[in-house]
Amino acid sequence: MKKKKVLVGMSGGVDSTVTSILLQKEGYEVEGVYMKLHHKPGYHEENFTKAQRVASYLDVKVHFLDLSEAFNDNVYNYFVESYKEGLTPNPCVMCNRTIKFGKMVDFADSIGADYVATGHYIKCDGEFIYMAEDPNKDQSYFLCEVKKEVLPRLLFPLGTWIKDDVKAYAADIEVLKDFATQRESSEICFVENTYDEVLAKHMNIDMPGEAVDTEGNVVGTHKGYMHYTIGKRKGFFVNGAHDPHFVIAIKPETNQIVVGTKEKLEENEFEVKQINLFKELVEFDCTVKVRYRTSAVPCHVIINGDKAKVMLDEAVFGLAKGQIAAFYEGDKLLGGGVIC
Repeated sequence: MKKKKVLVGMSGGVDSTVTSILLQKEGYEVEGVYMKLHHKPGYHEENFTKAQRVASYLDVKVHFLDLSEAFNDNVYNYFVESYKEGLTPNPCVMCNRTIKFGKMVDFADSIGADYVATGHYIKCDGEFIYMAEDPNKDQSYFLCEVKKEVLPRLLFPLGTWIKDDVKAYAADIEVLKDFATQRESSEICFVENTYDEVLAKHMNIDMPGEAVDTEGNVVGTHKGYMHYTIGKRKGFFVNGAHDPHFVIAIKPETNQIVVGTKEKLEENEFEVKQINLFKELVEFDCTVKVRYRTSAVPCHVIINGDKAKVMLDEAVFGLAKGQIAAFYEGDKLLGGGVIC
């Protein structure tokens, strides 16, 4: 019986390395692909060399796939333009939808691969995505916009693993021992140090402006609206403020930020657009995460056309337009949308 072929995204990191080893041990015919997504000097040469080491150890083929143009169009430009519009983007979510589980699936088709696998910490049964066993590494939130049509072809061996066990597993393999101790990759691959450094390459981010209260009264100053996201409490000045003030809203058209005390950040309902669900739903109860590192909150969702209204059972703070809302039923990911 012919082995099923799986295309593994090999980044040169410990997670994709162990993923490749586990899948080969399970009997799959493994091929690797290293995806070049950006132009950070020296980055790809170093990591592709590591991916080649893994491929050599497993005696499998690894491809080098230049997706930098598609990444630039779908992820990088989206990141920059979102900040220009006063929004808070999530480039990893868009990368997973369009690149890792978009262009990579297309490439899998071109080489006759049955499945696609990555080192993400999530579980998938072909119909839904589920939270990983390791709560500190769970990445299900970042896959809420993945097209449901690709779910039957996705494999995630690390969904049942704890990160420390993955490192220990790699450390036991002599030729790959250093993979277990290398530094973790940054959250956003094209950000070297700060978001500001990236944005400053494309626009003037240092444009002093007014800080206003929720009634529109000028109460202070700031150094340029692109320096701020919703909930930030530093980097601006408020005249005579005794209580801590936070960014409540951003007004790019007037280069103003709206500031107020913490209770002004409280939200009980919101809308989402670009809705992506893994099953047909119109009105339902679930929980929602409005940022990656937040707890899921019970809510009621009503979908109307291309938008949905989300009514929360308990208030959340710092809701940011442009961020991602991910819907869950227990540990099952139902899908998500963009906060608007």
